[in-house]
Amino acid sequence: MMLKILLVFSGLLLLGAIDGSVSARPYDRPTVKLPDPMGYVSDHAQTLDADWRARIRSVCQDLERKTGVEMVVVTVPTIKPFGSANEFAGALYEKWGIGSTQQEHGVLILLAVEERQAAMTLGRQMFPVITPAVMNQVGGEYLHPAVERGHFGEGLYRTVVALASVSQEIRTGTLSKTHYRNFGIWITVLTSVGALLFLWWISRPDLRHPYRRIRKAEYWGTGQGGFGGNWGGFGGGTNGEGYT
Repeated sequence: MMLKILLVFSGLLLLGAIDGSVSARPYDRPTVKLPDPMGYVSDHAQTLDADWRARIRSVCQDLERKTGVEMVVVTVPTIKPFGSANEFAGALYEKWGIGSTQQEHGVLILLAVEERQAAMTLGRQMFPVITPAVMNQVGGEYLHPAVERGHFGEGLYRTVVALASVSQEIRTGTLSKTHYRNFGIWITVLTSVGALLFLWWISRPDLRHPYRRIRKAEYWGTGQGGFGGNWGGFGGGTNGEGYT
């Protein structure tokens, strides 16, 4: 059976005349229970062996850790009652909330085993890096030949590696907040250390007073001279001046 690789963009696609005056009618998706996510690799068709699942998961995990981009791979036995892998992937992308609904830094790669169809669905923020040309190239070089031969694990692995490579420069808003949070933690630590050093400094007059006698540990009230001895001598002098 001829493999159909359907490469599509997710989100709200507006269709109409060139001047934008006509929009498409909303598409009524079939009411059907969609599968639940199982992590970076949701092998609902149970067609991937453990080694390929681990490799794909490692690439997706590393991509999200470095860039914040969420990439998931899904296999299903069939796309029925949907008419194409494109429709199925779009519905799944929305249900799972891949890449977050605000940022839309997400990629979903779907493989339907029975139909031998595959689809790539992207969040809007991925359009600048994963262009139609990139998708066509990845599909033609990796996904199409491997899936046609039944090498599902190899085809999906090479696809996620290729898409992850072109996504390395992306930095999502969530990742930036994490960096700022880490920066704030360091500011707090440095401020605390500075406060402790200041308290230690003001508690040591021998380190900050200009007179050498104080630097020699002659503190107030020690009875060893300094201000304590001077005040005592002054008191004796006034008594001798006739205050009795």
